[in-house]
Amino acid sequence: MNVVALMPVKGFRNAKQRLSSLLSGPARELLAEAMFRDVLRQVRLARGLGGTFVVTGDDKVAAIASSAGAEVIRETAENGETGAVDFARMELKNAGCEAVLILPGDMPLMRAADVETMLAQVPADAAAPFALLVPSHDRLGTNALLLAPPDVIALRFGYDSFTFHMSQAEARGLAVRFFENDRIALDIDEPKDLQRFLTYAENNQSSQVARKLLAETRPSERAVR
Repeated sequence: MNVVALMPVKGFRNAKQRLSSLLSGPARELLAEAMFRDVLRQVRLARGLGGTFVVTGDDKVAAIASSAGAEVIRETAENGETGAVDFARMELKNAGCEAVLILPGDMPLMRAADVETMLAQVPADAAAPFALLVPSHDRLGTNALLLAPPDVIALRFGYDSFTFHMSQAEARGLAVRFFENDRIALDIDEPKDLQRFLTYAENNQSSQVARKLLAETRPSERAVR
């Protein structure tokens, strides 16, 4: 089965506002861009994908995606993660894509091998419909979905999305497939997520940028924000 990756990425300006107690607006912008570049690089390195698509309404994101060899699906306006994914997966289905692997751009621990592990969860002779879900570390979010066909279930990202997506799969009578992966499970939304990320011995662009930005922000300044 031909599977393509789909990454919804909004503009970096005003990104990651829940990190505002740690980082200024410009600093969060730099971190969001670094995470996107790291995740996109790993997705592009993964074997077994039929293509990589980035859905965005932002010119800078589109330019980065194109330069990395990804194909861009342009939104006329940014309508949130759920709206972006719904728009893109219908575009992909109409173009003949059999299955889509949806990955956010803020999981800086993820490696190409993790993508390959997700793809390996589905037998080579598997037929649609099916849905594979990877939860966040607290099981409140959904950090990856492999869907065949791309619109097999309704999506709703945000608080407790994993429960919603599991219930959608069950309502469709699908064999519910999910597995846990520590690297995919960590997306960076809250200060505790960033601190947890930095406990890992990572040396990618995201970790370098995060450490540099935190070092440049004095503790007193972080307390005021």
